[in-house]
Amino acid sequence: MPLKDCHESGLDFIEFLGDRISLTNKAELREIYNNEFRGRAGIRDPNFSSVIYALRRFNKVYCNRDHIFINFFINDSAEMTLPSFYDTSYMPDLLSTSKSKFFTKKFYHIKELIANKGGIEITSDPEAVEGKILFFVERLKDVFIVRFNVANKGTSCVYFTYYTALHKIRCFTLDDDHRLTRANPLLLCPGETYEVRVRYILNHYGYFPATMYFEFLITGSTPFCIIREMEAAARTPLADILGPVSPYKPLRVQARSHVSTVEVEGVPPEKFKAHDWLVVVVLDEYKPGEYLKQLTKQSLEDSEHLSPVLRQKLLSAGALLKSALELKTYSSRFHLLLHLEEIQMEVDIRKYDLRNQTMTLDQSNKKLISLSVPGVAENRPSVLRGDCIKVTMSDDKNNPTVVYKGYVHKVELDGVKLGFSQSLLQRFLPNMKFDVEFTVNRLTLKLQHRAVDLAAKHQLGELLFPSGAAADTPPMPNLRMFNLKLEKNPEQSAAVQHIIAGSSKPAPYLVFGPPGTGKTITIVEAMHQVNKCNPTAHILACAPLNSACDLLCERLLDHIDSHQVYRMYASSRDPRSIPSPLLKCCNWDKTKECFVFPSRETLMKYKVVVTTLCTAGRLVTGGIPVGHFTHIFVDEAGQAVEPECIIAVAGLFNPKEGQLVLAGDPKQLGPILRSPLALQYGLGVSLLERLMKDNTLYQQNPDTGHFDNRYVTKLLRNYRSHAAILKVPNELFYSNELQVFADQWERAVYCNWEGLPKKGFPLIFHGVMGKDEREANSPSFFNVTEIDALVKYLTLLFETQGKKGIPKLLAKDIGIIAPYRKQKVEKIRRALKSAPVTKRCGDLTDLKVGPVEEFQGQERKIIMISTVRSSDYVKLDQDFSIGFLSNEKRFNVAVTRARSLLIIVGNHIILNKDPTWAKFIKYCVTQKGCAG
Repeated sequence: MPLKDCHESGLDFIEFLGDRISLTNKAELREIYNNEFRGRAGIRDPNFSSVIYALRRFNKVYCNRDHIFINFFINDSAEMTLPSFYDTSYMPDLLSTSKSKFFTKKFYHIKELIANKGGIEITSDPEAVEGKILFFVERLKDVFIVRFNVANKGTSCVYFTYYTALHKIRCFTLDDDHRLTRANPLLLCPGETYEVRVRYILNHYGYFPATMYFEFLITGSTPFCIIREMEAAARTPLADILGPVSPYKPLRVQARSHVSTVEVEGVPPEKFKAHDWLVVVVLDEYKPGEYLKQLTKQSLEDSEHLSPVLRQKLLSAGALLKSALELKTYSSRFHLLLHLEEIQMEVDIRKYDLRNQTMTLDQSNKKLISLSVPGVAENRPSVLRGDCIKVTMSDDKNNPTVVYKGYVHKVELDGVKLGFSQSLLQRFLPNMKFDVEFTVNRLTLKLQHRAVDLAAKHQLGELLFPSGAAADTPPMPNLRMFNLKLEKNPEQSAAVQHIIAGSSKPAPYLVFGPPGTGKTITIVEAMHQVNKCNPTAHILACAPLNSACDLLCERLLDHIDSHQVYRMYASSRDPRSIPSPLLKCCNWDKTKECFVFPSRETLMKYKVVVTTLCTAGRLVTGGIPVGHFTHIFVDEAGQAVEPECIIAVAGLFNPKEGQLVLAGDPKQLGPILRSPLALQYGLGVSLLERLMKDNTLYQQNPDTGHFDNRYVTKLLRNYRSHAAILKVPNELFYSNELQVFADQWERAVYCNWEGLPKKGFPLIFHGVMGKDEREANSPSFFNVTEIDALVKYLTLLFETQGKKGIPKLLAKDIGIIAPYRKQKVEKIRRALKSAPVTKRCGDLTDLKVGPVEEFQGQERKIIMISTVRSSDYVKLDQDFSIGFLSNEKRFNVAVTRARSLLIIVGNHIILNKDPTWAKFIKYCVTQKGCAG
């Protein structure tokens, strides 16, 4: 094989090493080359020795006995001896450091690196702005030349010793007339100039960045460098339409001076006003102490500035957090963790405060005032109906300052409608400027604090820390399933039987439900059987989110009379979002147009009450007796922090007689937390995950690999996805135990679709070089290159429907997963309206576009995923902290939503730095499922 080809293979291998780039052992590198790199995806690579020889000839590596060292900044010259004046002992840290460290230094010292120095000035055509050259290529495959002019404007001669492109992408070549290398430097005397050329040829649409590195030496001095950043872009007409409407300008929060204030109460929504709900169990405030706020500012670390009292409190807090979780420290530990979370929430929400904002009178209701809040639809900040937002007039210099409290009546895509006092409405004028302060809704936090107190009070030790001491093996009931499909599934049948038999009591029973295995169907069947087999039973069915609760309730109504089921909503629920089948059995009063809360006696008459975990706290407050609910079911239990999960348990559950059932998947999305300290010390671990991780009753037998079905059942039959879609998550998260039971026709319906890179493999990874963009004051990212690719696939799907065995396609068959609101709603929806596909498929209202969280528990025939983030590559920041993508649980949920076809669009260079995504992309490469 020619030397040049061996060299190219060597460069590919160096890039393939990724995080293993620091390896130097020759034997290890040979093994990686032969076993992992060589022969991938049918590529014919030379042998290892030939590659290393070529890399040595091009001065890319040097060898020392059993070690091979990569020289990151040498790319062009053959192996020669450096001239005598080039003393590498002068090489500063910046030039001799590893590549990753160089990029880190570049990120933090960009101004220093782009500055002209040593008498050298570098100009370019096109011209650089603040060290960066931006240019657009109108047609693919056209040659575009960037010319760098290196001029010596000083008084001494300077050696131009080297230039290269760092982390370059192979869409350009470098050249100069002198064929300059470190072994063949060029002496630039005062007044002389020299040209270096970069030739771009783009074969794909997208953004293609590179950093040019120029190295110089003045004899007897330390070498120095100057860099220039380049970014070539080729955009489709659609990408131009979707570009930023205005430059991004982050809202800057200015600290307010501390002055005394007087608050003027606002007007809450009608359904938030006082009601006749009887308070039996008081809900305390549980506010964090000031001392903890001080300690949190320094991350609970010791400091010489701490007073003796604070130091003692620090020691106590540290000891509590580092101790094992047990019943005697249960409440105090979770109180501390919840306080840490609240303190961080208070810090984070200050980032969203607004200054000098205008508001407008709501045209449909002149008693409300509208406030624009960019990011509110993404919970940045989190605002719910009934929440309080405080405003002051920006020019109010009085002391005390008047603070007007406004209550949220409605949350919209980019704003809220607020109810203020009549005094503000009377003073309100157009263009009046206000300073806005958001607040943390503490209700959920207070309910969690009370729950952990009640857990200790009611001695729920065998529920929270089950020992199995009272374990028995009761006879299994002979059940006829309401859902006959469960009789053919041994795992689902076993789970229902053990729940009815109470085999785990007093310990919780766990239903471990990987994606598509029918977890919710299983516990709904169990509730039907409880209702049938035990006439005196009362069931409380909960989940963290309203959507999951609504699904439970709708399925329960299949076999339980609606007069026996009660769906209780919180006052903050938007009544327009209530599914119509549930209006007949919920607490929305259509006549009064508000939510009502029936008396304790009325609630206790229902056989089944369905509510979110937090709203279940109302049952405790209202005095529902302990033990009234004989069975408590928590679906999606892995999504709730432990204190939230037990809101529905502590104060309601009788551990001697009751049965608690937790259903979920610890490998899917867990709780979302703000505090790094709370995460570090375990608040992010759900009760379900803690039991499966720490309690031997819920762990696989090391000899057989099976779970003890008296306590837990793992569902194994996947009724959703094609085997190709399921393969990687099955291997990564489920011990390769999941079995493909999806309908054979439906799972294979797109196996011959013409858009597939490989027939029979209904999975596409489409690589793009996109760019993260933001606009105006919105913190949300979007990536027009990825959107453009998604629209092209969507267009092809609708163009080919009904042809060559491809079925007719409805908008509801497709889901698009994207992490940011700008990507998620505005830009994608705008792209769909602009695309010709809209005319062919009509209304796309039912095409769901949302973040991963909104898709948990759901499925679609076709799933498209836009990963959005490419900025870490564009900025050449080698940390590659890729946002939501770095969470393997989110990856798992995202890729397991698809039944028949999965299309992922993203920057493969960024994604390959994450081991989970790297395995997935390697699988796509091996199966020839890559495009772009």
